[in-house]
Amino acid sequence: MNPTFDFILMAVFSLVEWRITMRLWRLAGRRSTGRQLTAARAAIVLFNVLVVLGYSLSFVAMMPHLPMNAGLAMSIGAVTMAYLASATVVLVIRQAWSLVSRRLDAPVNPARRRALSAAGNLLIAAPFAAMGYGALIERTDFRLREIEIALPGLSADLDGLRILQLSDIHLSAFLSEAELARVIDACRQLHPHLAVVTGDLISARGDPLDACIRQLARLRSDAGTFGCMGNHEHVAGAEKHAAEAGARAGIPFLRSQNRALRFGGSTLNLAGVDYQPTSHAAHYLRGAERLVAPAAFNVLLSHNPDVFPVAARQGYNLMLAGHTHGGQVTVEIFDQTLNPARFFTRYVYGLYRLGAAATYVTRGIGTIGIPARIGAPPEISLIRLRKA
Repeated sequence: MNPTFDFILMAVFSLVEWRITMRLWRLAGRRSTGRQLTAARAAIVLFNVLVVLGYSLSFVAMMPHLPMNAGLAMSIGAVTMAYLASATVVLVIRQAWSLVSRRLDAPVNPARRRALSAAGNLLIAAPFAAMGYGALIERTDFRLREIEIALPGLSADLDGLRILQLSDIHLSAFLSEAELARVIDACRQLHPHLAVVTGDLISARGDPLDACIRQLARLRSDAGTFGCMGNHEHVAGAEKHAAEAGARAGIPFLRSQNRALRFGGSTLNLAGVDYQPTSHAAHYLRGAERLVAPAAFNVLLSHNPDVFPVAARQGYNLMLAGHTHGGQVTVEIFDQTLNPARFFTRYVYGLYRLGAAATYVTRGIGTIGIPARIGAPPEISLIRLRKA
């Protein structure tokens, strides 16, 4: 995650929690006295301590040497994040509705007052209902998206080539192996020419990486399955293990490596890089230009989509990426899409072009942070190359 975004999010959540705490503190003062007041305010303080600890665990869970179970830490962190996100939306709605209702309310009309009160309660309940829907239904509403990408200079032998892309699986407490198996079963019906996995197989240390690779090994395509590493393989200290387990399962992870794949009389040069951190933006894809094959059609696998401008300059015709989850929680207002990913990248979801080069950024399969998807359902991507 982008440090600036993390700081902004922390500031917003802190302000929201402070406002909630002050409201509860005053309410306790009006309704309680003596020992009851002391107990109520002690409970408020304890609740805030638990919120701070829970929010901290959402970051600590990413540390490779966490002195507790990473899955438990992520679960506690996720519950806290879901609470803070919902509380933030509720507070915004409540403040907005308070302004509106003061203008609309008529003291002499009790029926209008009751209607306004009921409408306000429904609005306040809406964020919690949306979070429940996103966690229980949309989180596992796996959808197939077929995309045609027209590319200049594509040979006749590569025209119509189908590439299956999976990304951001995050097999963890929030995505079971059985749910991943459903995705793989759906993919096996597609019969692609090539299958690729663009990083984040797991979320944290201790997640079932071997189970994820076992499921990915069930994918079938003419040229096989290839992958690249995501940031969560890095933070979990699992890159070496993922590469070795993948090799045993017949899934090469391309770590600054390339493979020449023949389709008819044409060559597709498939290259892959490890996660490129945004803190090293000045050094994006250093050395990756050596993987470009001038006489071939060049495809790059990169977890981070921000490297696309560099990839285009280096001569890659197509880049496939993930990382953003399509925003994971996305709201459309006046034809403008709002989501957290917009704070740290312009390449949130879909097809982007720079000159003759193109990149596709998939929504991916799993979740991170809040175990919910709203407006950005999980995606199996099937890309069809077309000659422009």
